[in-house]
Amino acid sequence: MLRDEAYFDQITQGLDPAVMREAGEVAATMLVRGVRRKGDDALIDRVVALAETEGLETLAEIWSGAPADTLAGTLWRLYLLTTWVRENPQRVAEEFTCGREVAQAAGVIAGIADPPGPEQLQVMVDEVLRGVVEGDFVDVLHRASAFAHVVATGRGRLGHASHDETVRMLTLAEQLEAASRLESRGSLV
Repeated sequence: MLRDEAYFDQITQGLDPAVMREAGEVAATMLVRGVRRKGDDALIDRVVALAETEGLETLAEIWSGAPADTLAGTLWRLYLLTTWVRENPQRVAEEFTCGREVAQAAGVIAGIADPPGPEQLQVMVDEVLRGVVEGDFVDVLHRASAFAHVVATGRGRLGHASHDETVRMLTLAEQLEAASRLESRGSLV
């Protein structure tokens, strides 16, 4: 298929994917590493509110192509998990409750009130976002991984999701756990 000059002009006028990726990496670094001032509650609240008011979706779209073992890729996975919880709180609560019966240790690590209803899951999502901003990132990743593991276990037991969906949730749990280990060594960049 032959392209004319107008086609190439459109491409060169668009945003450079490398620049977009770099901007996403910088934003990820600023969210996790740059906002660590204790006592600046207004700034912390503002970053937490990004998910609903200031376009975290745009950043997440940029992060979506990042590998799982990078800071941007890890934030993408946290974004997926927290967005899914916000959109499906009843189903998530049911899957978590069922999974916690088997994966009890992970359920405790995830740190959700018993029994976990939609309101408790919303609190957990807010705590995850707050933890990213306040600098307790290893703990955030560890808890999110445990949560995803419990949900994957519950999905498998309940049959709510296809095998592939259950495997994707388990993979997400493993990726977040690996990111937690990298972050604890100072290697998540």
